[in-house]
Amino acid sequence: MTEHILPQIADSLGLAGAWFLSSGIQEPEGGVARYYHSDTGVNARISTEITGYAVSALVYLAAKTSCPDYLGASLKAARFLTREAWDSAASQFPFEYSSSKSDPPQPLAYFFDTGIILRGLLAVWRATGRNEFLHRAAEAGHAMHAGFVRGHVIHPVLNLPDGSPVPHGESWSRNPGCYQLKAALAWRELGEATGDPSFAGYYEHALQIALRQENDFLPGVSGRERVVDRLHAYCYFLEGLLPEAPRQECAEALRRGIAKVARLAREIRPVFERSDVWAQLLRVRLFADALGVLKLDSASAEEEVELLFSFQLQEPEDSMCGGFWFGRKQERMLPFVNPVSTAFALQALQMWREVHDGQFHGNSGELI
Repeated sequence: MTEHILPQIADSLGLAGAWFLSSGIQEPEGGVARYYHSDTGVNARISTEITGYAVSALVYLAAKTSCPDYLGASLKAARFLTREAWDSAASQFPFEYSSSKSDPPQPLAYFFDTGIILRGLLAVWRATGRNEFLHRAAEAGHAMHAGFVRGHVIHPVLNLPDGSPVPHGESWSRNPGCYQLKAALAWRELGEATGDPSFAGYYEHALQIALRQENDFLPGVSGRERVVDRLHAYCYFLEGLLPEAPRQECAEALRRGIAKVARLAREIRPVFERSDVWAQLLRVRLFADALGVLKLDSASAEEEVELLFSFQLQEPEDSMCGGFWFGRKQERMLPFVNPVSTAFALQALQMWREVHDGQFHGNSGELI
């Protein structure tokens, strides 16, 4: 399978990159919509989290292709975050953005979203050296800790502008959990970028909290569709472990977690599957192998590569050509073309190609 799939990966990367640049998923302000709704033909509202993911994806595409258009689009998105989306009074990034006075978004900020935004700003700072992005990321990184962390609890959502925690809810995204570790990667990266040791301490605290919470997260709910959504979130926990993979407790958690996600995703696939889960699982597999944590299960990885291809729109006449569908229920695609699914999938496929070519080095800082 590998030999015939490798040429398709290069084509897939180009299509996905063109989708980010030309589909309209990036709005004129520079922000990126949460998804494109194929049923109605319109974008959802701009999401600051998704814009942060797009910044990281565009920087990654620029590095892999040397095409300057990607870096230009990433700068536009990053400037939107630092200049338009940032709420200086609250020292937070609101979770959605709208210039419409008649339809304002809810005044909320999410811990997870903030970490993703900061990682995007750090990615574009590393690529361009423009300190605007590092300075805003450092300021927001301290505010993130001051606003969301209360002892051994990382509150997932705050009300704006007062910064009070929103009561925890039923969905995983409205509750503390091990998935928050991926957002905490921003603190670790800020420590490396600034030399400020407090950021490393913030990450270590989040790591210890996540390791204590991990066993309770999966399956965590009844109903197989809801379990698939939690698989996506649980993969965030695995991603957040990667920089500390040499530590025994982190390596053991990665090995357990990969097996757990692979089993549950395959069991539930006939009912519901998400493209981002397959991409996240494949990426973590490749990193775990490169970092010496878990030997790659090549057969399973190849199956996940094939599954990812099945989610990409590849009809040239379709304005969404190159994007990846969010998910599939009982063989029916859900009507959402999703920037995060696209970003994770294009990276997973590119990393698979690099593994085959002997060029994948397991640099967790590249992880979108």
